[in-house]
Amino acid sequence: MTNSMDSLSALPLRDDLRGRSPYGAPMIDVPVTLNVNENTHPMPGEVVEAISRDVAAAALTLNRYPDREFSSLRQELSSYLGHGLTAENLWAANGSNEILQQIMQVFGGPGRSVMSFVPTYSMYPLLADGTNTTFIAGYRAEDYSLSTESALAQIQEHRPNIVILCSPNNPTGTGLELGVIDAVYEAVAAYNGIVVVDEAYAEFAQDRSRNALTLLSGRPNLIVTRTMSKAFALAGARLGYFAAAPAVCDAVRLVRLPYHLSAVTQATAVAALRHRQQLLANVDDIRAQRDRIVDHLVGLGLKPAVSDSNFVFFGGLKDEKAAWQYLLVAGVLVRDNGIPGYLRVTAGTEAETSAFLEHMTAYIETFER
Repeated sequence: MTNSMDSLSALPLRDDLRGRSPYGAPMIDVPVTLNVNENTHPMPGEVVEAISRDVAAAALTLNRYPDREFSSLRQELSSYLGHGLTAENLWAANGSNEILQQIMQVFGGPGRSVMSFVPTYSMYPLLADGTNTTFIAGYRAEDYSLSTESALAQIQEHRPNIVILCSPNNPTGTGLELGVIDAVYEAVAAYNGIVVVDEAYAEFAQDRSRNALTLLSGRPNLIVTRTMSKAFALAGARLGYFAAAPAVCDAVRLVRLPYHLSAVTQATAVAALRHRQQLLANVDDIRAQRDRIVDHLVGLGLKPAVSDSNFVFFGGLKDEKAAWQYLLVAGVLVRDNGIPGYLRVTAGTEAETSAFLEHMTAYIETFER
């Protein structure tokens, strides 16, 4: 890596990219991988067969460009989301990261800014860098919550062109009250800014009716982003999407690459959406394992945050790096987000969750009591 970095520094990079590090979570081959918030449940055989059939059919026409408007996919997404949304309200791309990148390309750029409230998803500043958009790191309270008063004060101070509200927030896991989102929207829309609510983990929320899709009507500057990587267990397929006013979809068409969604991606996503009942059947089990983790960690004297996601952010550790290393040696990989005293763990299958809790208990009883 050193030689590679030396070679990189010799290239005529943009000045604002020099010294930057690429995004990346550790990729380590261990028996229990619970560090990147994947859905660790196996893909149902019935869905594998359906995807295989549809991808095989798509392969017959791979000599031609795919449907540039991915019409069938947008129709299936509107059917899944409900809330009166039509295909004209939906847009999709290669993962929610490309969705966010396209939004910044359209509404950000040189001389413009995007604000989010840290700690939050670490890709936001990297996407800002890549689109020459200034990233403004807002702050949260000591318990990592975000109040209406604090958010509005920070927005008034900086007047960002884009505000991203991650709800449920990554890495802390807790969702925002709709009142906070609405108040932020009113403040930002008053100067014609854009509000993005990143709901990558919405299907795992304690109250799934409390989501920003309910706020879309009459709010033309609001965008709600989602993904099929989590609840739909399609992290390897790379399919993210957003719901917004049709004009926002038209705006993104100005920057999207031609035929940006392959025929294989479209076929995979459509087949998954048509079998959503089978794919989403594991969501309740994941939520149960998440709550099991919270309860167990409380019993160990740790401080897990209330989680609306498929992971648990927990503090109270004297040495989070030692705990991370202990778990790794035991064959369990969790996430160190660089926040002192805290780690984050994905809620996996019952067996994976049991392995994590067993080794976490052993670590606490051996080294922190």
